[in-house]
Amino acid sequence: MPSKSSARLAALTVAAACSAASTILFTAPAHAESVRIHDIQGTTRTSPYAGQKVTDVAGIVTGVRGYGSSKGFWLQDPTPDADPATSEGVFVFTSSTPKVAVGDSVTVTGTVSEYVPGGVSSGNQSVTEITKPVVTVVSSGNAVPAPVVISARSVPAAYTPAGDPAANGSIGGLTLRPAKYALDYYESLEGMNVKVADARVVTGTDPYTELWVTVKPYEHKSRRGGTVYGSYDSQNTGRLQIQSLGSTADFPVANVGDTLAGSTVGPLDYNQFGGYTLVAAQLGTLRSGGLERETTAKQSRGELAVATYNVENLDPSDSTFDAHASAIVHNLNSPDIVSLEEIQDDNGATDDGTVGASKTVAKLIDAIVAAGGPRYEWRSIDPVNDQDGGEPGGNIRQVFLFNPARVSFTDRPGGDSTTAVGVTKVHGKAALTASPGRIDPASDAWKSSRKPLAGEFVFRGRTVFVIANHFASKGGDQGLTAQYQPPARSSETQRHLQATEVNAFVKDILKVQKNADVIALGDMNDFEFSDTAKILEGRGELWSAIKSLPKNERYTYDYQGNEQVLDQILVSPSIRRGDFAYDSVHINSEFHDQISDHDPQVLRFRP
Repeated sequence: MPSKSSARLAALTVAAACSAASTILFTAPAHAESVRIHDIQGTTRTSPYAGQKVTDVAGIVTGVRGYGSSKGFWLQDPTPDADPATSEGVFVFTSSTPKVAVGDSVTVTGTVSEYVPGGVSSGNQSVTEITKPVVTVVSSGNAVPAPVVISARSVPAAYTPAGDPAANGSIGGLTLRPAKYALDYYESLEGMNVKVADARVVTGTDPYTELWVTVKPYEHKSRRGGTVYGSYDSQNTGRLQIQSLGSTADFPVANVGDTLAGSTVGPLDYNQFGGYTLVAAQLGTLRSGGLERETTAKQSRGELAVATYNVENLDPSDSTFDAHASAIVHNLNSPDIVSLEEIQDDNGATDDGTVGASKTVAKLIDAIVAAGGPRYEWRSIDPVNDQDGGEPGGNIRQVFLFNPARVSFTDRPGGDSTTAVGVTKVHGKAALTASPGRIDPASDAWKSSRKPLAGEFVFRGRTVFVIANHFASKGGDQGLTAQYQPPARSSETQRHLQATEVNAFVKDILKVQKNADVIALGDMNDFEFSDTAKILEGRGELWSAIKSLPKNERYTYDYQGNEQVLDQILVSPSIRRGDFAYDSVHINSEFHDQISDHDPQVLRFRP
C-alpha cells in the first residue's frame, strides 16, 4: 500500500534487523531444525525460537509487500495443528522486493526475531518475524490457505487480560486464550490469511490510505454508524484497521457508516498506528451509508449560543478558510461566541519569531462575512514565541470570536502573555482583573502547552465568563493494543494539573458570585469520563454538558475506530440548572474529507 506519507509508512513494520532499539533480544541456542510456523509462533506473543536460526520452514505465500521499508511476504502453513493459540502464519522480512509470488510453496531458512513497531519505548506488542531469510521456491500456483473468518461470533467480548505484575504489566509472556480475550484472538491469527465480510466503516479513509471497520455491528453503535468509546472498561473489541496491498488509487474513499460489502481478505499484521491490521489483497466493494454533515438549531432571540471549534493549525497559507467559514455560518448557525483552538500565527510554521495572528483571524472573519455570516470581532493574547507547544513555529493559541450585534466584550487592560488574570469584586459581583487574560501562565501546568484564555462577555445585561482551553495532547500514551495492560496514559499527568488550575479559577469566580454564569470550553484532549474531566468538574463547580446527550451521541473525534470525546463545554451550576441545549455537530470526524479532525460543539442557554 504505497502511501501519501512515505515517512509514516516507513515506520509501519520494519524487521528487527533494521533497528536494534525495536528488537527484543533473547539468549537462545544458535540453531533449530525441522520446525513449523506454529512452533515458531508458540502459545504466547513471543516466539520460543526468538534469536534462533531455523531451517526449511515450509508454507504457502499469502501476501507480498514490495513497498516501503517493511518489504517482505507472509508465509502460512496449509496444514495447521490443533491448538487455536498457535498462529499458522508469519511475516518474512526480506528488506528488498521479495522474489516470490502469492501461491508459491517455499521453504525459508533464517533467524526468528521479535520486532516492536515504534520501538520498545512505545510499549507496543512485538511481531514475530523471520529475518535474513534464504528462500527456496518449491512450486508455484498453489491454492492459498482459506482465510479465517473474523466475525462478531469469533471475537470474544472481553478485550484483554491484565498484564503480568512480574513483567511490569506486560501480556507478552502470558499464554494466549483466544476464546476469552479479543487481543489474544487477534494475536493467535498474527500473519495468517483472514477475512471480514460486509464490514461497516467506523473511521473513514485517512490521508495514509487506511480505514477502520467493525465486525460487531451492534457494539456501542452510534446513531450515525460509528462505534462509541464510552469508558476505559468497555473496549470495542470488533474494531480492525484495513490497509491494502494494492494501489492507493483503488483504495475505497469511505465515511463512517459506509460498508465494505462482500469479502475483504488478506494477512493480519500488527503495526504501531493501530495494532492489528488486515492488509488486504482483496477489498470489499464500497457501499455508501449516505452520511451527511449535521446542522445545529439556530439560537432564539433570548438564547446565547457559545461554540468551541478546533480549526487544526489554521494559518494564512491554508486553503480551508472558506470551508471553515461555511461550517460556522451554516452548520453552526453563526454562534454568538466561538472559541477557536489552533489558530496559528501570521506565517504558520515558519519559526522566525512571529507571534501575531491578526492576518489569520482577519482572513477567517472575512470568509465568514462572504459566507453570509456576521462580521465577528475578536479577542486573544499572543503567546510567548515557541512556548505553547503545537507545530514548531506555529504558536497556536485560543481566540474568541463574538458577534457584536448580539453580545459585547468587556475589555479590561492588563492581560498579556505572562500576566496571570485574577478575580475581583465590582459592585458586589465577580469581575476579571484583566479581560482578556490568561490563567497563571507561569505555572508548570502550562509548560509547552496552551494557556487558558479568560474573557468577560455581556448578553442582554447579563455577564458570562468564558474560559477557552486547549489542554496538553495525548502524545506519548501507550495504545489500546499495547503489550502493557492496562496501557499507561502518561500524558494525563499534565492535564490533571491543568484541570486543577482551571477548576481553582472557576472556584474563585463562584466564591465572589455564587450564581455567576461560567463556561470552560475547548479541546480538553480527554474524555468526559476521564479523571481530567472529574478534576475540572470538581465538587460541582463545573459540569460537562456533553453528558446531557445520550451515550451513543457523545463524541467529537474519531480515532482508530473509536468515536470519543475530546472537546467539551463545561458549565457552572447556574447554567446547568437552567434551560439549555447541547449539540455535538458532526461535520468532520466521520468524514474522509475533513477540514479539521474535531467536531465543533455548541451550547445554547438563557443567561
